[in-house]
Amino acid sequence: MNDFKAKLHELLLHKEWNTLRRLLAQHDSFELASIIQERDDESEIILFRLLNRTQTKEVFSLLSYEKQHQIIKKLEQKSHKLSILLNDMEPDDRTAFFEELPKKIAQKLIKTLSPKEQIIAMQLLEYPEDSIGRLMTTEYVAIKPEQSVEEAFAHIRKYGRDSETLNVIYVVDHEKKLIDDVRIKELILASPTQRVAELLDYRFIALNAMDDQEKAIAIFQDYDRVALPVLNSDGVLLGIVSFDDIMDVVQEEWAEDFHKFGSFSQAISNPLKERVFNLYKKRIVWLVALVFMNIFSGEALSSFETLIQSTVSLVFFLPLLIDSGGNAGSQSATLMIRSLAIGDVKLTDWYKLIVKEVGVALLLGATMALAVALVASFRAPEIVLVVSMTMVIVVLTGSLIGLLLPFIFTKLKLDPATASAPLVTSLADISGVVIYFSIASWYFGIV
Repeated sequence: MNDFKAKLHELLLHKEWNTLRRLLAQHDSFELASIIQERDDESEIILFRLLNRTQTKEVFSLLSYEKQHQIIKKLEQKSHKLSILLNDMEPDDRTAFFEELPKKIAQKLIKTLSPKEQIIAMQLLEYPEDSIGRLMTTEYVAIKPEQSVEEAFAHIRKYGRDSETLNVIYVVDHEKKLIDDVRIKELILASPTQRVAELLDYRFIALNAMDDQEKAIAIFQDYDRVALPVLNSDGVLLGIVSFDDIMDVVQEEWAEDFHKFGSFSQAISNPLKERVFNLYKKRIVWLVALVFMNIFSGEALSSFETLIQSTVSLVFFLPLLIDSGGNAGSQSATLMIRSLAIGDVKLTDWYKLIVKEVGVALLLGATMALAVALVASFRAPEIVLVVSMTMVIVVLTGSLIGLLLPFIFTKLKLDPATASAPLVTSLADISGVVIYFSIASWYFGIV
């Protein structure tokens, strides 16, 4: 790879375009996309323009949205090259790209498409933002049940070149309603004179174009398919969604949830390229909100001022105890958010999980109580029982907060990832302070 980069640099330096074009043609699209993604100068557009037509389409689809936008801006002066690129792109990749652009720019680029591709682009963009319709491609192969296997293969050879996948062939009637799907292996092994209808079992899995993309993720998890057909409410085959498109959505969902769990108001794609003020805006809202929440911890502490003055050693164990509750809560919240997101856990399962979480939290708390008791026996023997009891209760409380918050947010039709780690730890901190000093007040008889 380093030798290849060095050779590219040398050819770019000496402007040996023909040699460079031949060299690029010898390498795979993933490697070329990685090199162009790294560059942030005029050489990126030179390299991109020297790719052959097939490479251009493949490399562009592998670039980040930010880099795609940069490439498009630089290609706008070469309208012919831009038109070829956008027309050659897979409809689903093109739709995803247009979604990331400001509306005016997207509309401008749509006008560079051929009439046929304009219609396809507009149809896909008309579906709701997070619907399966936005993910699908219209590049698929469909055959008729009355065709022979030999006729089906002739049709596949004629129209299958641009299909996103040929692993599965779809069977439709004269109204384009889906009848069944058949794996290419079954067609290959069948007799050439056999009718396609004889190979069908009429058991297929399909998606509805208006359904949410998360439903597609769940179905792909349950069924071992490389692609699934997308239908309208009348059962007409509109397109297909492939596994790689779903993986892109899963990655985006994960990134979005990760940022929410870290208390970012919006996702940050690349902190190196993000402006300071934008980074500030995306982080400040939650942090300010949490400042006001943590005031309650201070208020709780001030109410136990007499107790703290009489037993100063209590303060030494305060950070340890409340952090333990927050950490246990964050663990529990992370587990629940993931389980809710991928469908392992349903909203109605909350009461079953509480029983299990109480058992786990008590075991965790008891183990951690032994550890803190050992430390306290050397540091402050007079409060061993207080810190031990507190550890068990704060771990139990933090775990239940972390468990229940994602369910509460889901019930309120909010994203469970909003039950972020700082929110969980802030609530655990407040409850931890109250629990700790309440137990100490009871134990020492100080009000």
